[in-house]
Amino acid sequence: MTYEEYRQEVKKHLTERRFFHSECVADSAAWLAKQYGADVEKARLAGILHDIMKETPGEEQLKMMERFGIMLTQAQRRTPKLWHAFAAAAYIQHVLGLEDQEIIEAVACHTGGKSGMKLLDKVLFVADYISADRDYPGVEKLRALAGVSLEAVMVEGIAFTIPERMEQRQTLEPRSIEAYNEALWALEENQSRKGK
Repeated sequence: MTYEEYRQEVKKHLTERRFFHSECVADSAAWLAKQYGADVEKARLAGILHDIMKETPGEEQLKMMERFGIMLTQAQRRTPKLWHAFAAAAYIQHVLGLEDQEIIEAVACHTGGKSGMKLLDKVLFVADYISADRDYPGVEKLRALAGVSLEAVMVEGIAFTIPERMEQRQTLEPRSIEAYNEALWALEENQSRKGK
């Protein structure tokens, strides 16, 4: 499928507002890919596809994951906000026939992160935080940081999300904490290298 064919497929699944968000994330992902040396076209495609299952009802998302053998951990099962990412990865691979594992993995971890994130994973994760349609308090700070370091945005973004979940007494996904730790360690290593 061409990019435009994937784009049209995404459009069928989403409201106008959510589709606009996907287009904004695709643009941000392409920009970040250019900045940090990732594949621009892969980043753009991951961006347009990342939320394809976002507005699919939760029960259908779960059924799709079961159908394609995705086993959720207890923490993931108790965090419905993550389901659309796993369901999207399954959908684009098994239904749309996308074979690029880098894109599939980036889509699968775009909401919660994970340990061992690769460059494309980080690009999509950050693009989702800073896309042009976002207007939450602090987004301008994250956009500025995005020009400096992907890991800096990840640390700030996750540091904002985790306390919010704790305040609401919601489950924490261990993979998000691992992503936070690894991003923080990468920042610390960069700073110590600069200090030498």
